[in-house]
Amino acid sequence: MTSAEVLPRETTGSGRARKVAAPPRAGKGRWAVRAASVAAAAGLWQLLTVTDARLWLRFDRLPTLDEIAREAARQLATQVYLLDLLQSLIRILTGFGLATVAGIGVGVLVGRSGRTRDVLLPLLEAVRPIPAIALVPVAILLFPTDEQGIVFITFVAAFFPIMVSTRHAVRALPTLWEDAVRTLGGGRCHVLRYVVLPGILPGVFGGLSVGMGVSWICVISAEMISGEFGIGYRTWQSYTLVDYPAVIVGMITIGLLGWLTSAVVELVGRRITRWLPRAEGSGR
Repeated sequence: MTSAEVLPRETTGSGRARKVAAPPRAGKGRWAVRAASVAAAAGLWQLLTVTDARLWLRFDRLPTLDEIAREAARQLATQVYLLDLLQSLIRILTGFGLATVAGIGVGVLVGRSGRTRDVLLPLLEAVRPIPAIALVPVAILLFPTDEQGIVFITFVAAFFPIMVSTRHAVRALPTLWEDAVRTLGGGRCHVLRYVVLPGILPGVFGGLSVGMGVSWICVISAEMISGEFGIGYRTWQSYTLVDYPAVIVGMITIGLLGWLTSAVVELVGRRITRWLPRAEGSGR
C-alpha cells in the first residue's frame, strides 16, 4: 500500500472524493531547532571567552567551555557533589510536596466556602506579597535547625502559586456542573469528587509548574544564606573562593534540576488530564 492510498479523503459537492493532505510531523524538526539553539549559545560563549572579548560586557573574566567541562568532570567524580545534589532535591521535594497538599486544600476551601474565605483570605493576601526569601531571618529564629528553615522557605515559595491557582480554578467552574450532580441526588462529597477535583486539575497543574520554579529560586537562595550543604551553598562557596568554573557548573546544575523537575510536573499533568481536548502539537 502506497502513502497516497492511506491519505484521508473528503467528499466534494459533486460526490467525487479528493485527497486531504496529512498534517505535517514537526516533532523531529522542533527538537533539531532546540538542539541547534543550545549549540549556538554554547559556541558563542566559547568564542567570546576564548578571545577574551570586551564588548561592554567583560567575557575575559568568564571560564571557557573546556574549563567548565573539566570542572564538571572533576565534581561528578566526588561524593560531595552527589551529596549536595541529593540534599537540594530532598529539600525541594519535601517543601514542594507539603505545599502541594496544603495549597490545594486551602485553595479548595477558600474557593468553595464563603466563611473560610472571610477568615483566611485577608491573612493570606497580607502575607502573599512578601518574598519567601525575605522570610529567611524569621525561619532562622523560628526553627531549631537550618534544614527545617530551608524546607519552610521552599514550602512558602510553592504554597502561594498553588493556592491561588487552585482558588481561581474552583471559582471558574461552571455552576451548571454542580447543579446537575445535585439534581441527580448527589451531595457535597459527590460534587467534590466528580465536579470540583476533576474540573480544577488544569489550573492546579499550572500552579504546580509555577510553584516548582519559584521553589528552586528560593531554596538556592536559602542555601546560599544559611545552608551547609546543597547546590546553592556550594555555588556560593565557589564564588567566595574565586573558582568561576565551579560557579558555572553549579549554575548549570541548578538549571538542569529545575528543568527536569518542572518537566516531571508537566508530564504528570498531561497524563492525568489526558481526557482534555488539546491543540495539535501542544504536548511537544
